[in-house]
Amino acid sequence: MKQLLCLFAVAITLQSGAQQYSLKKIWSTDNNIAVPESVLPTKKVLYVSLIDGPAWGADGKGGVAKLSPEGKIIDTTWVTGLNAPKGMAIVGKRLYVADITEVVVVNLKSGKIEKKIKVDGAVALNDVTATKKGIVYVSDSRTGKVWRFENDIPTLYLDNLTNVNGLKAINDELYIAAGKSFVVADANKQLRTIAELPEGGDGVEPVGNGDFIVTSWIGLVYYVSADGKVQTLLDTRADKKNTADIGYDPRKRIIYLPTFNGKTVEAYRLIL
Repeated sequence: MKQLLCLFAVAITLQSGAQQYSLKKIWSTDNNIAVPESVLPTKKVLYVSLIDGPAWGADGKGGVAKLSPEGKIIDTTWVTGLNAPKGMAIVGKRLYVADITEVVVVNLKSGKIEKKIKVDGAVALNDVTATKKGIVYVSDSRTGKVWRFENDIPTLYLDNLTNVNGLKAINDELYIAAGKSFVVADANKQLRTIAELPEGGDGVEPVGNGDFIVTSWIGLVYYVSADGKVQTLLDTRADKKNTADIGYDPRKRIIYLPTFNGKTVEAYRLIL
């Protein structure tokens, strides 16, 4: 009996000592952001992709807005004429935007579209990430593919990834949300599972300590530890707000959350 009591006490101690994280809401825009799907933060500007219509509608209503890091609207028509823009990444002085079957390249200084790169066989281009060397990766959620862009030329990088969505390139590794599986591909394209998520993953952002913030579009935000533990940080389903492709400022530990059909962008501080 004494041994059982000791083991029980140890279990309680270990459980109570497990690290728990939380989010503190900082601000929210009014309900006037036209279906925001992705937020890409820089020091002075938050770039927000706006679908402004059906999730995959090729209607020319989409674009990219600019907000301040404090959530003030700078320009909701900075880029217009897109279809259903989603993930974004910056390489040098250019912004790369996934737009259903094309990757749109925007001049960061002028906001003008420089080119549209057609991806053969693409159906639903979704997230975008870039390496420090300027290599761009783009997921196609409906074909299960990841495309690699070098010098604006796309080549197939990975295939057969179920419901592939969120991407994040870190050094020579590519972190991937593919359905409920959160995996990483090494430089040799070998996949290793980090964690299984309760729901399908969307946005992927590194915390900076080996852990990640991963969202599920239906309204869930997870903290995923490097050892595979998953903690739910936020559940917005009751508020009918989605949790799409987040941006993250590691210096301030701020998560920028696009709520899609909620039509807001919200900011939360990660409490470690």
